[in-house]
Amino acid sequence: MLQHLRSASRALLPLGLRSSIMCRSYHPESCGIIISQEVKEALSSHQPVVALESTIITHGMPYPQNLETAMKVEEIIRKEGAVPATIAIIKGQVYAGLSHEQLHVLAAQKDPCVKTSRRDFPYVLAKGINGGTTVSGTMMVSQKINIPIFVTGGIGGVHRGAESTLDISADLTELGRTPVTVVSAGVKSILDVGRTLEYLETQGVCVSVLGPDSKFPDFFTRDSGYDAPCHVESPALAALLMQKRAELDINSGMLIAVPIPKEHEAEGQQIKDAIEEAVKEAESAVRGRDVTPFILRRVFEITGGQSLKSNIALIENNAKAGAQIAMEYAKLLTPSSSFIPPIHPTNKKSQLSEVDGRPVVIGGSIVDFVATVMEPEIKVSA
Repeated sequence: MLQHLRSASRALLPLGLRSSIMCRSYHPESCGIIISQEVKEALSSHQPVVALESTIITHGMPYPQNLETAMKVEEIIRKEGAVPATIAIIKGQVYAGLSHEQLHVLAAQKDPCVKTSRRDFPYVLAKGINGGTTVSGTMMVSQKINIPIFVTGGIGGVHRGAESTLDISADLTELGRTPVTVVSAGVKSILDVGRTLEYLETQGVCVSVLGPDSKFPDFFTRDSGYDAPCHVESPALAALLMQKRAELDINSGMLIAVPIPKEHEAEGQQIKDAIEEAVKEAESAVRGRDVTPFILRRVFEITGGQSLKSNIALIENNAKAGAQIAMEYAKLLTPSSSFIPPIHPTNKKSQLSEVDGRPVVIGGSIVDFVATVMEPEIKVSA
């Protein structure tokens, strides 16, 4: 009977949303994930939700800038009308949507914290320790709880010299098998951009630049010297890409590359020179998942903190773009007459004026509804 109810509820949903329901039981807790009340309510009412990674908090920035940036990014997403869902592991428990106290726990790093990709989940959960989820780990959790879009700074990729080391980020294979859209400032500048784009093509990942041309960004600069396969001029068109992927039920993700704002690109060459120096140092100092944090730390030191300012600026820009895409995607999945973006009034007067400005439809209407079974099992007695 439960299977029949699942099939019936899926049939009532729009095709794009239907193909995005991923947690088989549609009961998030059965996947071992605790979802905040804010995120849970948004998901159940089909409001736009944007996932955020936590490695940027635990391994990407020093304290307190990491905490300040995490809170600012969530604020930007809310201002655009979407709901942020920062994903992390705290004491062996996966969370989607963190409180201020939980963000502080991760940022302060008083307890050991593991950079957590797909492969690391069993270990981190079994040991009951903290984990900052990477692009790969965040995509995996996002898929399980039905969040179709995720914002980060830059994805991992093919490392320089990978032809002999085989050092290729799990982010790329995750994009090839997990139907979540990732919004980033391209790939990190420390990587081999050309080979990364080739690898993404092999994985069947749709890569697009959000902007007037196809110049692919590499984190700190707007043009890496390589072109993406395509570009979209607006968040609405990016959302349409998401819808068409969902309609075809393509089981791979998409990458939307957002160039760093022009006003923050001036320092790009200085930072690139610092990266070259840091990469050479890393060759003899670290390996594997420790390479990226090492290089980012050294670039911060060499540039006197300028790289961190640019890093924060591009992440905030990505958050705004990702939230706008999420809003447009929600409109595509919901009849225009029924989707009303949430309002955040500052006082009673503004609340009344905004409510009064909403459209009122008088006449007949057709209402579709979905009955969601929350219990993992249903027993029918005679």
